[in-house]
Amino acid sequence: MVKHIILWTLKSELSDTEKETIKAGIKEGLEGLVGKVPGLLDVKVQTAGRLCSSNADVMLDCTLESEEALKAYAVHPAHVEVANTKVRPFTALRSCLDFEI
Repeated sequence: MVKHIILWTLKSELSDTEKETIKAGIKEGLEGLVGKVPGLLDVKVQTAGRLCSSNADVMLDCTLESEEALKAYAVHPAHVEVANTKVRPFTALRSCLDFEI
């Protein structure tokens, strides 16, 4: 199995209200991919409870069946749609850590 962890920082020009709406959309969109993307076993999006010591706004924590499933997830149309409409337009920074478990 593979873990796929992403940290995003939202664009600084967004208002706090906009950021909350965007985070909710990211969470709904990405967590909704379970059952639609083959090999995607679990998705958790952390948007609440952020401490002031944090330097990211949103965390994605995915579990996939394999590295091949991760590669397929990256280009799956449902994932690309969420990324292009709910994530990429609103994020300034992205960090990724993929590893086997």
